[in-house]
Amino acid sequence: MKRLLGFIATVATALALTGCGYNQFQQLDEQSKAAWSEVLNQYQRRADLVPNIVASVKGEANFEQETLTKVIEARSKATSIQATPDLVNNPEAFNKFQQAQGELSSALSRLMVVSERYPDLKANQAFRDLRVTLEGTENRITVARNRYIQTVQEYNVLARSFPNNLTAMVMGYKPKANFTVQNEAEISKPPVVDFSAPAASKP
Repeated sequence: MKRLLGFIATVATALALTGCGYNQFQQLDEQSKAAWSEVLNQYQRRADLVPNIVASVKGEANFEQETLTKVIEARSKATSIQATPDLVNNPEAFNKFQQAQGELSSALSRLMVVSERYPDLKANQAFRDLRVTLEGTENRITVARNRYIQTVQEYNVLARSFPNNLTAMVMGYKPKANFTVQNEAEISKPPVVDFSAPAASKP
């Protein structure tokens, strides 16, 4: 009799947890963790690539040392933050990680723009290959981030919806941090388009 009552209680508990979204929480939580791991994987791939880019660029004469120094510093700062799955549950740490990765993206972008001024560097096959690889890496990061954003959106909607929010409160499921732009005010401004002729260079 006790076994029967225990079985009934187990079934009733399972049905209750299913009805309140428990299994859905588990599914979306795992999906968001997997998506976040892929984001970290792509960031690590970029961090591993930076030393090769810097080494190739250093071989070219007259290249701006300041730009390379900023890339190295940004890479060092980005890799100094310990990226773990729990990072998404700590908004402050998540924001610092996102900011550091943004600074590395900005430094690499400046490096690519500045390198256009050097014909020898542009003709360097090794640098061209690295540049193509870097562009592919940035695209992979964008795709991985988009997938993470989608999974976190689904998770957070579930966590905030009634009656699932009660389950989230009881089970300790908090909304996860998501990506945001660091310069929202700046990119909200309309771009300035100027078709006037460039000023003549001084002799």
